[in-house]
Amino acid sequence: MADTVCSTQSINLQELLKTLPKNVAILDSYSKAYSILCTHKYKKVLCSVSGGADSDLILDICTRLDIDKIIDYVWFDTGVEFNATKEHLKYLESRYKITIRRERPKKSVPLACKECGQPFLSKYISEMIGRLQQRNFKWEDKPLEVLLKEYPNCNSALRWWCNEKGEDSKFGISRNKYLKEFMTEHPPTFRISNKCCNYAKKDVSKLLIKQEGYELIITGVRKAEGGVRAAAYKTCFSYGKQDNYRPIFWYNNEDKKMYEQHFNIIHSKCYTEYGLTRTGCACCCYSRNLQKELDVCRCYEPNLYKAVNNIFKDSYEYTKAYREYVKRRDHKPIQLNLLDFFDKE
Repeated sequence: MADTVCSTQSINLQELLKTLPKNVAILDSYSKAYSILCTHKYKKVLCSVSGGADSDLILDICTRLDIDKIIDYVWFDTGVEFNATKEHLKYLESRYKITIRRERPKKSVPLACKECGQPFLSKYISEMIGRLQQRNFKWEDKPLEVLLKEYPNCNSALRWWCNEKGEDSKFGISRNKYLKEFMTEHPPTFRISNKCCNYAKKDVSKLLIKQEGYELIITGVRKAEGGVRAAAYKTCFSYGKQDNYRPIFWYNNEDKKMYEQHFNIIHSKCYTEYGLTRTGCACCCYSRNLQKELDVCRCYEPNLYKAVNNIFKDSYEYTKAYREYVKRRDHKPIQLNLLDFFDKE
């Protein structure tokens, strides 16, 4: 297995490619990374490090090619992180002989949840519900045109609530089964918001990029992982005020596994011991496997488990009630009218 970081002051691309596994996605990613990082186009580059599995591959690629040390590695601390993630950052610093800058949030997740509201199901849903709450919405099942008159200047959220774009749209409430029915019958009694992510990461990142004058931002987004982030991009590179580069955008799970084996990539204990499939904000309300994360957290990091149950208490309870509601609706006994079995003459 290869496990060395290139330390020479020049890189021969053809010689470099010979050291890689014979995999089209990996070879292409290194050719692209070489053209971006080794041609002196950029002087200030930020690589966002999360401590997650995809981030580990990004870090490995970048440290092999960054011979001029133009990349700053940054981790954004949300205030709700697994200790295993923090330990992994130290391991990465030691293995690659780098410094990973820790950035504190503008408002930590606990404070943002207290002041602005708790997240629920997804960022988009939380934003829509938050907008409706700001208008003192009564969670009514009325036609869109009626609601638009009752609640002016709340267009997007009302269109989401009324499922205006159709049953198959990912921007309608029907994307989440029975959510409208549930909220109509059980309106939320706590504030819901997606602001915690903005204060903990997005706002901090924007400020750092502006202050430091970064020209290129590197992230670990993969198309194969799906989700809103991946769906927002069509290619591995985007031009803008700051260019954005996603080195492993085209890696599927097999490509990723081959890379990990070839370069002996060691992931966080969140993966290797806890059995999780993601890192980041611990036990986030947006997680598809929330209950599993909570069970794992209770077992391996009990103090953090107590903390998240305090921070996200209302959202956890509301999420649990919603999921139980869906189960009841799905398994509701079918009531048959015996008269239907006889001819009506």
